[in-house]
Amino acid sequence: MKNLYETDLEFMERFDYFVNEAEHEKGQELDDRTRYMAILAVLLGCQGIDEYREILPKALDAGLDAIAAKEIVYQATDYLGMGRVRPFLNAANEVMSEKGIQLPLTSQCTTTLDNRLEKGVQAQIEIFGEHMNEAWKVNHINRWLAENCFGDYYTRTGLSLAEREMITFCFLMGQGGCEPQLIAHAGGNMNLGNDKDFLMHVVSQCVPYIGYPRSLNAITCINKAEESRKQ
Repeated sequence: MKNLYETDLEFMERFDYFVNEAEHEKGQELDDRTRYMAILAVLLGCQGIDEYREILPKALDAGLDAIAAKEIVYQATDYLGMGRVRPFLNAANEVMSEKGIQLPLTSQCTTTLDNRLEKGVQAQIEIFGEHMNEAWKVNHINRWLAENCFGDYYTRTGLSLAEREMITFCFLMGQGGCEPQLIAHAGGNMNLGNDKDFLMHVVSQCVPYIGYPRSLNAITCINKAEESRKQ
């Protein structure tokens, strides 16, 4: 297949210009690690597998460590499902193997099957507040959410809790149609110090990859989360 710079040079020149424009927009910049984490996560969310293959090598070359890159894919399973994540896991393994990165990577697991629920609830409380202490008891889905989503993934090392909330925001923003959850996780980000300005920076860096409708919806959700914190 021909390179897009051969078949669509005019388009790619303008697209690359916009990516550079977004990256360097005054007041909206992010450090390389955070920027690439956000873009990789949002590409998982919008199912941009071809673009993911283009971006991941650049992210690794820019200093994003392989463990962090792989943890983004692992955590996406809770928000996208394995049906949508497997192609990205395969792509990540292929890119890393091509770069000579030894697989499997060092384990980042910190929980056991016996304490994953307890540790997951603790993570939920840290992110969302004490009211999460009893939330897992509502039904079995809520229990799975606590023990699987938070106990199996949020408790892993390789990413900080604030970084995990940031990529979750990107998963939800990228896939669209999850505005109630996006509002909740915008609030969770703010609870961990990822304030409104930071989330606006994240959205700005993702616009070239998910387009304007989902980006504008994400901004609306950020504003609603901030408003609810003032009440």
